[in-house]
Amino acid sequence: MNITAKTDDEILAIAHPMWADLVKYSNEGNYGEFVKNFSFALTNGLHEVEVGRQFSSSELTRSLSPDVDYLGIIRRGDYVTVLYRQRSTKKPGEWLGRLVLGEEDGKIRIFGASIF
Repeated sequence: MNITAKTDDEILAIAHPMWADLVKYSNEGNYGEFVKNFSFALTNGLHEVEVGRQFSSSELTRSLSPDVDYLGIIRRGDYVTVLYRQRSTKKPGEWLGRLVLGEEDGKIRIFGASIF
């Protein structure tokens, strides 16, 4: 299941629900659900207390709008990066959302997620 060989539509069918879950669980501050699709390496590298502190102290991570705009897909190596225009329900402006997907143990997993 090489994700880079999938069509854009196939990738988006996987990425959009994953991004929606990240937005939902970030807003709720639900760490367990937030990381449920993360790769082992990404989960292993996160510190639950630090992520929890970020959830509680960052107005942006607790006010992400569910209305996002898809911007594009970048394929590189064994991974694809899906880019989104992300907004907040409380902070003015726009942010760039980045979702990096790859394969681990036969499943598509999140290898990176961030908002700039």
